[in-house]
Amino acid sequence: MLMTFDFSSPVPIYMQIRNQVIVGIAEGKLKPGEKLPTIRVLAEESGINMMTVSKAYQLLKQEGYIVTDRRNGATIAGKEIVPAGKETREALKLYISQLRLSGMRKEDILALCEELYDEGGNDK
Repeated sequence: MLMTFDFSSPVPIYMQIRNQVIVGIAEGKLKPGEKLPTIRVLAEESGINMMTVSKAYQLLKQEGYIVTDRRNGATIAGKEIVPAGKETREALKLYISQLRLSGMRKEDILALCEELYDEGGNDK
């Protein structure tokens, strides 16, 4: 999986890594058991600090998206369903609130959510 970073974005690089891995899993581009690049390799290829990559991997591990092993490195976790945590629910609530304040109707918000969900390629 090729990662791209926006160094001018207000989103920290470690969160960009995290978000891209999660989207990659949801879209089926990253499969359970697939190895991620080592911290060192991703940092060197991207020109970012190893501690930044490490922080992203630690967060992904805490959230259950990846597993780490000294011999095998970081791999995509099995097909366990990772429930939406409090932070995810709060972020979604904020986005929905912003859409409502911009004038979108409930039906339009739901249609947008359905469209984005379908883009992910998962029929869960």
